Amino acid sequence: MFRRPLLTLLFILVVIGGLGLLALGAFPPAVNTVPVERTLPNDRFQVR
Repeated sequence: MFRRPLLTLLFILVVIGGLGLLALGAFPPAVNTVPVERTLPNDRFQVR
């Protein structure tokens, strides 16, 4: 029935990947915003 099963499988995987990227672009995941707080070492601000 299928003369080239490897090409058919590759085509199906490419189509599924494209549909996945399209769905990800249409419905992007929610962004979790968290403020970044870093402590600076005190030796930077001391007098030399």
